Amino acid sequence: MHPILAIRAFFAALFGSTLPREVIPAGLLPEPADDAPTTIPEPAAPEPAKPEKAPEPPPAPKGPAPEAIAVQALAIFQTEGRLLDFLAEDIEGYSDEDIGAAVREVHRGCKKALADHFDLEPVREEEEEALVNVPDGYDPAAVRLIGNIVGSPPFSGTLKHKGWRAKSVRLPKAGEGDSALVIAPAEVEI
Repeated sequence: MHPILAIRAFFAALFGSTLPREVIPAGLLPEPADDAPTTIPEPAAPEPAKPEKAPEPPPAPKGPAPEAIAVQALAIFQTEGRLLDFLAEDIEGYSDEDIGAAVREVHRGCKKALADHFDLEPVREEEEEALVNVPDGYDPAAVRLIGNIVGSPPFSGTLKHKGWRAKSVRLPKAGEGDSALVIAPAEVEI
């Protein structure tokens, strides 16, 4: 192509004007009428981009937040056994006898809270220190392997703790918002 023709074609395309007939390949466009200039049709305007649909937010979980349920369980142990008061106390300065007396009260209240709100059962029925088998496909939430673990299941080992699982749970209805995170309200005597 002649350099001048190339320059004319470049500027014609750049400014959307008529291309010189010499640069259009034969057979690409229909033959023009006598003395009609050859033009390249304007490219179709791109369709306006459709706004992307905003992703839908995940559905709000039904029921109380997990934090509220955990706080609720703590509140039960605090109410019945003053467990948090005991755990928050610095016991270094107390005698073993004093601690023992406090533990007896905490134990009594927490044991009542467990009986009132949870039905518990062991995960494994065998006696502790018994030789047990852990099959392939075991539930790692129910059985935690400890010690020198080599290879893949099935495993054999000594039962060190039976584990616990809740058969049923009876918690009062959990609160919502900030109040759901209150374990025990402050007490003000008037």
